[in-house]
Amino acid sequence: MGLKPVRVGQLNNYIGRVLRTDPILGNVSVIGEVSNLKFHGSGHVYFSLKDDDSKINCFLAASKLEKITCPLEEGTEIIAYGYISVYERGGYYSLNIRDIEVNGEGQLAVQFEKLKEKLAKEGLFDEVHKKEIPAFASTVAVVTSETGAAVRDIIRTIKNKNSYTDILVYPVLVQGPAAAADIAKAIDSLNENYPQVDVIITGRGGGSMEELWAFNEEKVARSIYASGIPVISAVGHETDFTIADFVADARAATPTAAAEMAAFDTGEMREYLDDMKQSLGEDLLRNVEQRKNRLETLNPTAFAQNIQSRIAYEQVNAERIMEAMTENIEMRLASGREKIEMLKDFIESSNPKAILARGYSVVTDDKGKIINSTKALKKGQMVNIETGSGSAEAEITDVK
Repeated sequence: MGLKPVRVGQLNNYIGRVLRTDPILGNVSVIGEVSNLKFHGSGHVYFSLKDDDSKINCFLAASKLEKITCPLEEGTEIIAYGYISVYERGGYYSLNIRDIEVNGEGQLAVQFEKLKEKLAKEGLFDEVHKKEIPAFASTVAVVTSETGAAVRDIIRTIKNKNSYTDILVYPVLVQGPAAAADIAKAIDSLNENYPQVDVIITGRGGGSMEELWAFNEEKVARSIYASGIPVISAVGHETDFTIADFVADARAATPTAAAEMAAFDTGEMREYLDDMKQSLGEDLLRNVEQRKNRLETLNPTAFAQNIQSRIAYEQVNAERIMEAMTENIEMRLASGREKIEMLKDFIESSNPKAILARGYSVVTDDKGKIINSTKALKKGQMVNIETGSGSAEAEITDVK
């Protein structure tokens, strides 16, 4: 015969004591998504933790809530630390919480460090593999979202520095499950199909670790490493670091800083030429003045015995000096002209009209927007074709 009958309250009380003394259930940590979150007027918090298979009721006392540093929000995946307890009056059990931490970023941080260590051992971050960023890039490709603030900042900064650098925007996803593959594909495509590109800028504006995570994916890192075109990584804010930053040829603190790094400044070039011209003129005048002073300070009494020969000697010496100075001036002026011509040729070669004159053309839609992909064309659409010698309108009859 079994034990004598007990009251319901006694049974629930006994179950509660068993759970409290269990070595596992008395100190358990549970991972789950917060749902049915309710903040009671008493200060206590009631919610459920759920996963794909089940859920458990949770109770967070007001006294414990004050010590919780991470935000408790609906849908957040957390790790809850506490113990299993029975609510005797209701006859149900719950997880009574002592502490909470957000699960997502912790896991991402571990993944980040593991991949960083792996790629570092393979040598992907070594300085010996870094390519030099060209000083006079004529074409800059930007791999980022076409709607984000980053692309606008980059374009504005480059245009402020000069009007000769061509900007090729390669729009990609920068957030979400498909973003990493999209970014890697864009970098590979630029290397294969756009050999005229001098430097690639890839990145996006700031965000959380999850939002920037595409630039921590291995496939993006390997595409950057394999790129024959130098790559500048510009992800987030100055304090944000991603795997892309370590493997890229250069890391910029922000997208704007990347544009500053990639484009040359014509204003600075003009200032340099002006300074060189002024310095050259000052050096020549100083040299002439020194020679003149030396001639003026000669003492005639020291040459009394053969003054005529001394005068002739000094005249010959002065002529040699003037010839040497003239030759030096001409050499410097020739060198300056050569540098100016080189800069002129470079600037003229970067002129968009000069590029069109070599046989290229630009296709735009009826709103003047440049069409750089057949995906933007439709059968029957009217487009404008701009060449070096003029323009023409055409109707699209077929799209392949």
